[in-house]
Amino acid sequence: MTNLRFSQLRKILCLGAHADDIEIGCGGTLLRLLADYPGLHIYWVVLSANTERAEEARRSAQLYFQNAAEHQFEIKTFRDSFFPYNGGEIKDFFHSLGRQFSPDLVLTHRRDDLHQDHRLVSDLTWNTFRNQLILEYEIPKYDGDLGRPNVFVTIDEPTCQRKIDGLLQGFPSQREKPWFTRDTFLSLMRIRGVECNSPSGLAEGLYCRKGVI
Repeated sequence: MTNLRFSQLRKILCLGAHADDIEIGCGGTLLRLLADYPGLHIYWVVLSANTERAEEARRSAQLYFQNAAEHQFEIKTFRDSFFPYNGGEIKDFFHSLGRQFSPDLVLTHRRDDLHQDHRLVSDLTWNTFRNQLILEYEIPKYDGDLGRPNVFVTIDEPTCQRKIDGLLQGFPSQREKPWFTRDTFLSLMRIRGVECNSPSGLAEGLYCRKGVI
């Protein structure tokens, strides 16, 4: 198993279709990168949120921004679950984003995610950022669309708990959903930890479609 190192990592773009997607999919990875590589510039983009969810997203992102040297936060109001039908507007936004920010790493949704909003974000990420490393994160859901990651980020116990606590405290609007629980988030990290022989038994799984050495 090869260990990837990001000694030249400076700028990260985080893309989420909905308010809690980034934290669920790659929150542990971001906390680990921010701890390992001081001086990171984080650009955080949420594409769909009503007033309540937008405020939750802003508060939640502060957990990550406090360890970043620079940060930018942008939230849009594209209609939830209707991204493919508003694809032209969202693509225009991606073109604008690509002109103003050139990241070293992009964290985005999986191409094979069964949520239509997530898939469109993934497709537009690849359309826009052709010369950057793109890692796709996964989100557990009713559709049962989890895959087989080929990139793993090991997470220690305190970082794992920090991620989960941030989710449960940061998104009170989601607490009534039966899947939005500590056990859900912990169990997926346990499974990915087994798959990569993580020393802590915990990891996040990511997907890399293309990498250049």
